[in-house]
Formats: sequence, structure tokens, C-alpha cells
Amino acid sequence: MMSKTHDHADWTHGHVYLGQAHERAESRTKLVTGLTALFMVVEITTGLLFGSMALLADGVHMATHVGALGLAAGAYWLARRHANDTRFSFGSGKFGDLAAFASAIILGLLSLGVAIESVRRLVEPVSVRYGEALFIASIGLLVNIASAYLLHDPHEHHENHEQSHHHDHNLRAAYLHVLADAATSVLAIAALGSGLLFGIAWADAAVGVVGAVVIASWAYGLVRDSALVLLDAEDDPNLACDIRALVEGELGAHVFDLHLWRLGPGHRGLIVSVAGPGDSDIERIKRILCERHPSLSHVTVETVTCADCGPPTA
Repeated sequence: MMSKTHDHADWTHGHVYLGQAHERAESRTKLVTGLTALFMVVEITTGLLFGSMALLADGVHMATHVGALGLAAGAYWLARRHANDTRFSFGSGKFGDLAAFASAIILGLLSLGVAIESVRRLVEPVSVRYGEALFIASIGLLVNIASAYLLHDPHEHHENHEQSHHHDHNLRAAYLHVLADAATSVLAIAALGSGLLFGIAWADAAVGVVGAVVIASWAYGLVRDSALVLLDAEDDPNLACDIRALVEGELGAHVFDLHLWRLGPGHRGLIVSVAGPGDSDIERIKRILCERHPSLSHVTVETVTCADCGPPTA
């Protein structure tokens, strides 16, 4: 049987592991950053004109969201710029996860600040011009809804484990910042409406505490998920089990070691060490793994001689 001869091109490949919708996500994040920055200026200006601390405080806190959204947009730009930079062994796909982690920290600090300010206002109520503040808060909610629509990730709710990890943590971070703004806008509208219609002055501060708890829970989830990616934790235990079963069952090789981690949105790396009673067909194993699991973008199969392994047990 003749062996196949390989040239240099057969053994070299690129390491560009950006998400399929990278350019779309980048452009929409920039657009949302601009919208948020514009309304931030509106809220701060009207807060000063109307003497509304509620609007002024919301405008100042929105400035942190502008910074976080700008961070997300910058991460997309950096990932694209360094996509072919050989200094990054497995590509630049994790720039977004790094930005998401930083953004989640900002969200957590923001929730703490909102909670502290809300408790302070429960103890020391402030005067609010409810009518003007309610109008601006309603416009802010519309801006947030439009921004959330632009940033929505269609992969976020896929059930199949091959697809469920395709979502972009950087896009998710930007989406959560906009969602946090929308949530605080809804709570602010409810509180301002209660103050305007029923004179319930403490409602504004009370719903601020509720909003802080909700934002903190979102921040925790984002910190956890992005940190696991940055630390190269096993990306998908179910997929790892499927790969092990495929190699040992159908391909007839023992799996001694298996590493599965995320390289970027929709891309995974795999290193698997196998041994069998005879010579292992590395190319065949790699081809079948990539055919069965399209998210495997960088596959390394290493073999060792194992004379006494015998056939793998079921």
C-alpha cells in the first residue's frame, strides 16, 4: 500500500478563530456605544437643567456603561487586527473573553454603587421633579430596547451542545450592560410613576436595591463563564464524552489524555493522546473528529505504542 506524500501546505494552517459574525458584532457594538454615549449626555444635561438627582445619577452611571461598551468594541478591533499575529499561539479569539471579564467586574462594581446610593436615599430622601425625569427615563428605555435588539446574540439560547457555546462572551457582556440599563430604566419609570401619582417618595430608592441585586447576579454569571474560558477550562464536558466514546468505540483506540478548550466564539481546540494494539491512523482520526464535530478548529492527535493495551472496553 502506497503512503501519501505531503508537502509543506498540508501541515501548516492559520489560527484565525474569530466568530462567524465578528464584523457584524463589531459594527453593532460601535453603534450602540454611540447611542449610549449620546443619551448619557442628554441625561446629564437634563438632570442639571431640571435639578433632578435621579436623572443626573443615571447619566453618570450610564457613563460606566459607555466605557464598558467601548471596551467591547475595542476588543473586537484588537481581535481582528491581531488575527494573524503569530505571537498568539491559538489566535486572538479570546480578546473578547478578556473584555467580557473586565466588563463583568465593572457591572459588579456598578451594582455595588447602585445599592449603596439606594440605601443612602432610603435614609436621606432627595427631591425629584417627577414629570421631567419620567419623560427622560421613558426615552432612555426606548434607546435601551433598540440597543438590546442590535446586540442580541441568536446563538445564546440554542439547546444543542455543539451550538450552545458558539455565543460571543464579549457580545454577551455588551448586551448585559444594555439590559442592565433597560432594567434600571423600567424600575426608574415605576418608581417615578409611583412618586408622581401616589407621592411614594421611597419607591425610587427601594427599586434601586432590587436592580442592584439583579445586575450583580448577571455580573457573577459573566465573570464565571469568561474566567473559565481564560483559564482554558474544559469547554463542554458532554462533547468531551462524545469524543472519547467516538475514538474508543468506533475508531478502536484507547484515549489516555484529552484536552478540550475554547479558542474563540464557535471554535474549540482539542488535544487527544491515543494508543491501540497496532499503528494508529492519525489522519483518519482527525478527519472523522472534524467531520462529526465542526466546532473543532484545531485538532492535535498524538499516539504512543502500547503493546499490552488490547481492544478498548465498552
